[in-house]
Amino acid sequence: MTAEERFFCADAARMRGDPMEGTAPHGSVWVLIEYRGGWPANGFDGLDLEPRTKAVLFSAAQAVRARILLVRRYGRHKPEGTRRWAVLRHEKSGAHRQQWGTWSRDEDLAQIVGALGAPGQLGRPPVVLVCAHGRHDTCCAVRGRPVGRALSDRWPDLVWECTHVGGDRFAANVAVAPDGVYYGGLDAGSSVEAVEQHLADRIHADHLRGYTDLFPPQQVAVAALLRRFGPAGRHEYAVAETTRDGTHWRIRVIRHPPRPAAFDVEVRSYRTTPHQLTCRGPAMSSAVVHEVTSIRTAERPRPLS
Repeated sequence: MTAEERFFCADAARMRGDPMEGTAPHGSVWVLIEYRGGWPANGFDGLDLEPRTKAVLFSAAQAVRARILLVRRYGRHKPEGTRRWAVLRHEKSGAHRQQWGTWSRDEDLAQIVGALGAPGQLGRPPVVLVCAHGRHDTCCAVRGRPVGRALSDRWPDLVWECTHVGGDRFAANVAVAPDGVYYGGLDAGSSVEAVEQHLADRIHADHLRGYTDLFPPQQVAVAALLRRFGPAGRHEYAVAETTRDGTHWRIRVIRHPPRPAAFDVEVRSYRTTPHQLTCRGPAMSSAVVHEVTSIRTAERPRPLS
């Protein structure tokens, strides 16, 4: 294959018009491990760490369905020296908690096991994660690294490059944790605008993939309301009820003050025609798409007594 014929999944997804809304992976706990060396294609799983420590950490993360991401600051850094780790948690109450530590030996990473069971700290600024995992997917590096540079120049203390976060074809991908918000289809300019608005608690539908505490049809319902009524705070909309009838969903979404309201959002799910969805995987796969078919104003919720 010549350079002109080389396949880039993100280019193909844009040409097809693949919808991003409803594609954020479900989850509310993230483990970050600073690793400045080369990242294996399969991320943490491929690291040559002390076996027992690695097994214990993996088991503890799996027990709480935490996603383990390798992270590094943008630019070149010496691989040795003290590095950082973090446990980020989005609680059902909406609270955002973080616990940070350092490691220099593999065995030090066992501290993360205890942190996964600890409450963590409130009030810390969010972490902005930019997928730049080129060994996993070419588009993640080609599109992710310029975004990593732009965001790092603006917010050097908040931004980390990271391993695979899902949705290669939507590169550049940015995940904000523990807020649990995924953005995609970004470039250097749009990423700065999206993160700037996010930090001001004004989430826009543009480039939004979804909220990770919601399932895909729920993510699409909230995104549709953001698109119709404009940007809103991270917790301004809440899913109150979800019912399903085959491929059709009805999702009741409550809007909290300052503009309280309730909406019933109808969503239809279907599978697309198979396509090559990643740069590395030549197999043809179909994707599930969730499409909003109607939005109706529902009876306003009564105030809590």
